[in-house]
Amino acid sequence: MSELADEYRLEYFEEEGFVRTECPECGNHFWTRDEDRVTCGEPPCAEYDFIDDPGFAEEYSLEEMREAFLSFFEDHDHERIGPYPVAANRWRDDVLLTQASIYDFQPLVTSGETPPPANPLTVSQPCIRMQDIDNVGKTGRHTMAFEMMAHHAFNAREDADAEYAYDGEVYWKDRTVELCDNLLESMGADITQVTYIEDPWVGGGNAGPAIEVIYKGLELATLVFMCMEADPDGEYELKDGNRYSFMDTYIVDTGYGLERWTWMSQGTPTVYEAIYPEMIAFLKENAEIEHTDEETELVGRAARLSGNLDIDDVDDVEAARGDIADQLGVSVEELRDLVEPLEDVYAIADHCRTLAYMLGDGIVPSNVGTGYLARMVLRRTKRLCDNVGVDAPLDELVDMQASRLEYENRDTIRDIVRTEVEKYRETLERGGRRVEQLAEEYAEAGEAIPTDELIELYDSHGIQPDMVAEIAAEAGADTDVPDDFYSLVAKRHETPEESDTPTEEEDERFEDLPETEPLYYDDQQRTQFEAVVLDVFEREDGYDVVLDQTMFYPEGGGQPADTGILSTDETTVEVRDVQIDGGVICHRTDESPGKGEFVNGQVDAARRRQLMRHHTATHVVIHAARQVLGDHVRQAGAQKGVESSRIDLRHYARISRADVKAIERVANEIVMDNSAVTQEWPDRHEAEAEHGFDLYQGGIPPGEQIRLIYVDDDVQACGGTHVARTGDIGAIKVLSTERVQDGVERITFAAGEAALEATQRKEDALYEAAEILDVSPEAVPATAERFFEEWKARGKQIDDLNEQLAEARASGGAGGEEIDLGETTALVQRIDADVDELRATANAIAEDGTVAVLGSGQDSAQFVVAVPDDVGVNAGQVVGELADRVGGGGGGPPDFAQGGGPNVEDLDDVLEAAPDVVRRMLDA
Repeated sequence: MSELADEYRLEYFEEEGFVRTECPECGNHFWTRDEDRVTCGEPPCAEYDFIDDPGFAEEYSLEEMREAFLSFFEDHDHERIGPYPVAANRWRDDVLLTQASIYDFQPLVTSGETPPPANPLTVSQPCIRMQDIDNVGKTGRHTMAFEMMAHHAFNAREDADAEYAYDGEVYWKDRTVELCDNLLESMGADITQVTYIEDPWVGGGNAGPAIEVIYKGLELATLVFMCMEADPDGEYELKDGNRYSFMDTYIVDTGYGLERWTWMSQGTPTVYEAIYPEMIAFLKENAEIEHTDEETELVGRAARLSGNLDIDDVDDVEAARGDIADQLGVSVEELRDLVEPLEDVYAIADHCRTLAYMLGDGIVPSNVGTGYLARMVLRRTKRLCDNVGVDAPLDELVDMQASRLEYENRDTIRDIVRTEVEKYRETLERGGRRVEQLAEEYAEAGEAIPTDELIELYDSHGIQPDMVAEIAAEAGADTDVPDDFYSLVAKRHETPEESDTPTEEEDERFEDLPETEPLYYDDQQRTQFEAVVLDVFEREDGYDVVLDQTMFYPEGGGQPADTGILSTDETTVEVRDVQIDGGVICHRTDESPGKGEFVNGQVDAARRRQLMRHHTATHVVIHAARQVLGDHVRQAGAQKGVESSRIDLRHYARISRADVKAIERVANEIVMDNSAVTQEWPDRHEAEAEHGFDLYQGGIPPGEQIRLIYVDDDVQACGGTHVARTGDIGAIKVLSTERVQDGVERITFAAGEAALEATQRKEDALYEAAEILDVSPEAVPATAERFFEEWKARGKQIDDLNEQLAEARASGGAGGEEIDLGETTALVQRIDADVDELRATANAIAEDGTVAVLGSGQDSAQFVVAVPDDVGVNAGQVVGELADRVGGGGGGPPDFAQGGGPNVEDLDDVLEAAPDVVRRMLDA
């Protein structure tokens, strides 16, 4: 019996006449109103019973089902809230994609640090689960992109020792199950057929009892009661092997699959016909997939059993498919030929919806993070289209889903898809050669290409496993492709990369000190203040000084720390750096001002002013970039400085010169407007509701209230210091752009005095070039182009003269020794020239049908050997032996090779021995 068995003995189950039963197939315990029920009702313990026999009284579309669900819970005292983005890293830094509705409230709400936006609440949250990618199309029910309809209640024990942002109980397990029962009954479901399976939930350090809701073979909902936390000394050991104990907060975390509820209402063969009817029809027609009545009937019968193909539940999908074929009375080959094209079509429709969610929410394909996952889905979708014969452009297919989801940035989505498809083609051309080489290596060893190699080929070159299998088969090698291949790839990238900067634990020295009062937010223009030294700690290279209050800004958010001085009546110390640790601000100084002393602090005003300009300019530049490049542009990093600053932007294309000029124009218009730069501290939920998660361009701040900075129409959560008006920034000048990684563009810029100085430096360089060329600055580009063309022409002329000289030497043969090799001759000659001339001469000789063995002692001993076609001398072997005799090495293919060594004094002796070497190689 489960350690949490008592947690499932609900009063509601008792009142409603439920019985607890153990499933003989899977061993799970479940609750049912039907005393005669044997199995739990979930595949593979049972079949889908609703196909062609819908489980609800009416048929619903996705939109209708969503509204029915949300309205039901609104009628039952829940507040409806809007969905969050699918990119969960917009508001949290521990995950990439939103995989469940509870992600919207982690970690701040679930921990009790901040209140929820409503309590109780209901939401229909778009989600993406990459771990389901290999199941899509096969099981009939899995979708990688889905909406999790949910209702949540956040409770906290009234006798809890700590304070939480919510208290008391809204409702708990009995009411949750009752609401689910009532919803099913309102839909016309036969609730005597509903089973509630016990399945304890664990994840992210939390756990609790959970119930899977099964109706007519389909899991429609999961009711999680999050009430436990990991505890080495905890009373309960759960299925992950860890121990848990109960915590002060306890949360109703439900998930109702919108797509599955819609499917249940329609009873179509698979969920895909229910939720993508127009797209499935289009894809089948485009791919020319047609079925006879008999085949259609067989597909329907197979669909009822397709739940048995879940890779999470079976070890071998193909073996499971064979079992289904046996039950249907057909061969596995016949079944595969019939259903695999349909599985590809289903996956294409689902993947296009996934891409629409990702790109519509502003995710830019790249080699890391959410960008990598988007690229993986896109490339797999393209391969599926090629496999099944869908020839419609992928951007059109994704646009079908983006249109249905009513995204406004559809032109950008299509542009991104077209750009990525072209990149994929280029990647395949490069990666195909690596696959051929690898296949030959494993074929020679008589081994299959292992999974690790397949994953690396996909990760590094984008090569799909079925493509590897095709190339490998031609080389005589097998491949080992697991059923969950794409899930394994996704696992490499489904969590954020750890920062290169190590996270330091809070300094124990500051444990007993109060938090420092920051004065820099009250008046950002002020640079002088008075304070009391609370403590001084000696360091190896100076002192750490803690004050009761400070105007010094500590390093953070990409903004360097302030510098300046602290003065007493007796001494003045230099503040070289400022850091913050758990609310305590530490001033790193060269000397100690003395504990308990009153100090006068003076921030370096000129430095602070320039940092403020650059920080505010960063907001202006990203705002301008979004207007010029598109709303998908988001900050990937920033670093403010005194002489210049930089900002990294997520963007799918290179930033052109025209883009730069447009960004500069928009940015400087904002400066010239001289609008006020303001700050406010609103409630987090109110700020997110009004401005969305683009607030968090520079990071995700903690706390119930967050600091917002308003610059023109741009609003960002930011902890830095800023100028009072945009005009105080001065001019903004973009200094350079570069691609720092695929999908991330860096803009380096300067503002104010730094912009003027940077412009003057570029002008100085231009005037210096003009003086050297003896032209006006305006004429420099044309003059430089003319000089470059003349330089190229002269270089070509020199090459032509070298070739003529080589041909003259080749025809003259002066100073060389001719060797009779039977059907041909060889020429051994010393020509003290550079290697390029040596190569040209050797090629000229070989073109006349003569083997050329040339040596040069110009800088070191060098050899070049050229062999005409159909002559049995290996140039690489000849060069290897000759170069070895002068203390070096070399080689190359049989027709042309070069090499050499440092011993020039041995060159003549080696050339004298060369005829014997050539004859020996010919005889060999």
